Formats: sequence, C-alpha cells, structure tokens
Amino acid sequence: MTVQYQSGFGNEFATEAAVGALPSGQNAPQKHPLGLYTEQCSGTAFTAPRASNRRTWTYRIRPSVTHRPYEEIQPGQIRSGPFLETPTTPNQLRWSPLPIPQQPADFVDGIITLGGNGDPAMQIGVAIHLYAANTSMHDRFFYCADGEFLIVPQLGGLRIHTEMGVLEIAPGEICLIPRGIKFRVVLLEQEARGYICENYGLPFRLPELGPIGANGLANPRDFLAPAAAYEDREGDFRIVAKFMGRLWTAAIDHSPLDVVGWHGNYTPCKYDLALFNCMNTVSFDHPDPSIYTVLSSPSAVPGTANCDFAIFPPRWLVAEHTFRPPWFHRNLMNEFMGLVYGAYDAKAEGFLPGGASLHNCMAGHGPDAETFERASNAELKPQYLDKTLAFMFETHLVVRPTEFAMKTRILQHEYFECWQGLKKHFQPAGLPSQKDS
Repeated sequence: MTVQYQSGFGNEFATEAAVGALPSGQNAPQKHPLGLYTEQCSGTAFTAPRASNRRTWTYRIRPSVTHRPYEEIQPGQIRSGPFLETPTTPNQLRWSPLPIPQQPADFVDGIITLGGNGDPAMQIGVAIHLYAANTSMHDRFFYCADGEFLIVPQLGGLRIHTEMGVLEIAPGEICLIPRGIKFRVVLLEQEARGYICENYGLPFRLPELGPIGANGLANPRDFLAPAAAYEDREGDFRIVAKFMGRLWTAAIDHSPLDVVGWHGNYTPCKYDLALFNCMNTVSFDHPDPSIYTVLSSPSAVPGTANCDFAIFPPRWLVAEHTFRPPWFHRNLMNEFMGLVYGAYDAKAEGFLPGGASLHNCMAGHGPDAETFERASNAELKPQYLDKTLAFMFETHLVVRPTEFAMKTRILQHEYFECWQGLKKHFQPAGLPSQKDS
C-alpha cells in the first residue's frame, strides 16, 4: 500500500480520503454532504492557549460511541502509576534485550512495563514499557486514555493504522500516538521489538532552542503526519482501552478507523532520527545531554521536564584537552536509556541493542573502567561516532521499577561490576605514592 504524509509538527492540517469529506467553510454542517458524522477530538482543555491548544475535527462513517460496553480484562505485564509493587532501589540497573515471545503475541500482548512514576489520574509522570511481538493486529484496536505513546522501534518495522491515517516506522525512526487515538499495529517483518514512553503529562513538543538560535536539533518540517485513510470494514472486532491503569475491551461491529477526512493539529506523527541536527562543542568540556533533546513534555516547574526524549546518534566529537565520553555524574533527574543499534560510547560491553539501563536520582554513573582508561589515553583528534543510536527518557520524578523489572532473568545483576575496576590514580605533588612508601 502507498502511505502518504503531511509535513510539520503541531501544524493545522486538512486532509480527505474522499472528495467532499471536508465541509467547505464550516466545521460542523447541519447535514454532511457524504452522510458522515462530525466528531471533534480534543487533546487539551478547550481554553488552553492557542499556541498549545490541540484538537482535530474528524468526519467519520460512524461516531466513536457505537461500541458495546467495556469490560475489564487481565493486563498481562502492563503496569501503570502509581508504581508501588516493590521497593524502589537506589542501585543502578541494567537489562538485556527482551526475548521475542514463543507464543503468538501482537503489539498490545507484547507490552511489558519496566517502571514509571506519577499517576495517570493526576496527568503527571510516565510509564516506560518494552514491547516484543510476532503477530499483527487485524481485528483488534487499541487506545490509551492515560497518556500519549512515544514508540521507539529497535527490531522490525511497523505499519501503524490510526484514525487519522497510516504511518510506517522502522528502527531509527519514532512514532508519537496522541492520548485517546485508536490504532492497530501491523508487523512489516516476522518479529518486532522496541521501547515505549507512555507520557501521562503535558503533550510532547519541540524544546525551545534558547541561545542555539533559530536552527538546530529537530526541525518541525521533518515530522510527518498521515494523510487521511479510512477502513470501511464490518465484522466482529474488539477495542482494547487503557484507562486509569487498567485494560478494558469492548465489542464493535465495524472498524473504528473510519475517519474519511479531518482537519486540526491533534494527530499522530513520525520522525526520522537521522534528520536530527546535533549541536556540539569545539572547544572544551562535554556538553550537557540537553542539547540532544528531540521532544520535551514540560512540568509545572519551569525548565524541568516531566519527560525529555533525547538521542545520541552518529555525530562528530571535536574538543580540546577534554575527556570525550559522558563524565561521571549524579543527577536530580532520572535517566532511562535504551540502545537501538551499535555501541554506546560510555560502555565497553553489556549495554546491548534492545537492552536498557536506569540511573535514578543521585545514583552515580558514567563510563565503565575499560572506557575510562581508553578515553583518558586516547589521541584527541576529531572523531566521528558512526553506526550508533542510543536514546534517553529523562524525567524529574524517580522511575519506580515494576516487580517484573526486578525479578526478570534479563536483569543484569552484575551491572555494578563494570565500575569496580576503576583504579586510584591520585598522587599528591612531590610526595611518594602510598604504594611506594
């Protein structure tokens, strides 16, 4: 199938899959010329400022209310805030890649929650999930009322059919599905795996550029929204809803992806991470990871994010008299990292594509012993980091791991050992070392 896109992040779009689906000069006509129903979907409060107000008018074959009542179902390994299953450790944590399921599992079946913070009822915080699937969704649909889904594929491409149209994403790209928008996921290969940030807070947006100026980081024009594409199918279908941390299902006798035309700015979108314009230092010191921010969900505290999505893509390292990898540090913020492909420059081994690490508030972290020794003695010439793509979900609230995260076989209990080889190099000037005395 041919997938069509429109360019721009947060833009007002107008698109129709049948001529006349969009009424001319009026949002909600008394009687639609094609017999469609008018339905508005609001992703912010009605009175939100114009610059941040998000809503879309849809013109659909049937309105969203035409389903049977929802009934609660077992959530599998999906968990939601508040995360209180197990005590939250201050230790650094790392996980190996999630295995592909042995039994049939679609995108929703394959979601496993590693942790999170906040509470969807309060619209603050995030949940961090992994997914691993081997089956497409055909007659089952999903939406999340608790937050928007930021999907980061690591293995296998996905075709995501949404109410507003179709998106195709592959490893190296991301997809953002707004809160409440229904979709189904078709696998483009036999297996798929990746990461999800479920954002309970304010919608993701492009960060301010500040002293960087007008250009750099992610450009709005590179975000692609789908053109209208509808499904006019009838049958025995199911909608799965994530609402207040629980999963619910309802029967419906037609596909809910029946929007023939729409206009607005509340829409799914995709972005190719290779288009990110890195800003870097050419003098000295290692720049803060904030300069790698693609998207940001603000919190109530100015300058502090409910969640930042940052990437560490192929890029030049150019600086004088400077330790090149990320320095040792402790941070008020809480850092969950994943690796899409390649190797991360701060770790020699153990951090694998599809794996993850978590360094919570004030937990010391940084390069392992092997990386430190190598970087401390490396010739400082311009270096291009190639064939690598790591990312970070950074949040101002502590990420509380789930019981699964702390008991799973993919948890690397030996992670702490990567720093145990860091040696003492201190020697006061003019004094013999303790080793010599």
